[in-house]
Amino acid sequence: EAQTSPIVLTPKSVLQGASPVVLVATLKPIAGLDRFQPAGFPEIGHVIYKAPRKDGRPESVCIVDSPASMANHLEAVCMRGPHDHDLVEELAGVPYVRCVTGKPDADGKLSEEQRELVVTSLTEGHRTASTYFLEGQIFDSSDRLVSKKVMKKNKKKQPETGKEIECKKEVEKVSFQDRLITEFGIASPNSKNAHPPAEKWWDVFRTVFKYDPNALVHGVLFPQYQIKIARFLTAHMEALGASRVDRSGVKFDRLGKTTSGQPIFAVDDTVAGEIRATFILDVALLRSFGRAEKKDGSDREKVRGLSEKQKEFIAALALWKIDRLLSTPFRYRSGCHLERISLKRGEQIIELDVNIEDAIRTATFRAEGNQAPIVTDVYWPSDDLYREGNGDKPGSPDGDDNGPEDGDSEDA
Repeated sequence: EAQTSPIVLTPKSVLQGASPVVLVATLKPIAGLDRFQPAGFPEIGHVIYKAPRKDGRPESVCIVDSPASMANHLEAVCMRGPHDHDLVEELAGVPYVRCVTGKPDADGKLSEEQRELVVTSLTEGHRTASTYFLEGQIFDSSDRLVSKKVMKKNKKKQPETGKEIECKKEVEKVSFQDRLITEFGIASPNSKNAHPPAEKWWDVFRTVFKYDPNALVHGVLFPQYQIKIARFLTAHMEALGASRVDRSGVKFDRLGKTTSGQPIFAVDDTVAGEIRATFILDVALLRSFGRAEKKDGSDREKVRGLSEKQKEFIAALALWKIDRLLSTPFRYRSGCHLERISLKRGEQIIELDVNIEDAIRTATFRAEGNQAPIVTDVYWPSDDLYREGNGDKPGSPDGDDNGPEDGDSEDA
């Protein structure tokens, strides 16, 4: 019998249901177009491969967007616009981290009005693990940059004694990394063997959720601390029955002011019988972020890691992102403007029901009476942030990029 009404999927039903939850959206190009442009790179183009089918015939499948690219798109819907890094109004109250610069006064104070936004943990592929945040200096509640006095050995030998044990006080910035090391409970933070002890993983989940719950949706990696949290939401997009469409373009230099002349370049488009976006929610992973246990043989429960309401918020944020991406036509890139035809789980038509404002309220990001800001700002001096390049790899102020496995910087 044909399904008469869609199955309603809520954050609570996701958290309490079977794992994983697999949702498949069928899409099509807008305006009745046949062609669309998948992700690809210059001189390489996009990928079409032969996938075996049950009847023995191969089918041409095109990778339209990888999991890394889809994570970028799912984070983009959280922002007000491509060049506006504030969260949309619906997500007001969701914590995230910002990298800012500016000119502090003599007392190290830099007010909100004086801060220049650089990037956020929702626009950086490495999220909270990016050097933009880890090595940035934190602020106190009075908008002053936090520093600490440390004792350092002077390695210069004194002519009289030949000793090099003289110590002196120096002022060092307190970085966001310093705060995370403390709150994670990392053992041997300055050692290559740095890691959180097993019992401290509950603190890791709580701390990441406190500063940037989005990182628990899409995953985050701190390789220096042996902390890797996999994606709760993994998505990819493929086109089935795909064929390559080769066409060309030309760039005109009518004023003759460039050395490129009038280059002709190749453009790869695709036509396909069906475009599918697949979303996989690893519910078992989400459940592992926290659990409750009886305390001291009594009926009182102690929560380790995230509470049920906090895990439900992670599910709500993931469903909200999927719904936001699919609810209206979305431009994945130039020449790839797609709209949804259907959303299914198996053969069942699915309707997503998410009250994100209620989920934010019940997640209790701040304890009652705590006036600490939801948004965490970290500071970089503009001279360090915008210094001339020296051949380092891009991706962070000091060129320390940990590679594509650490974040989602793949979008072409």
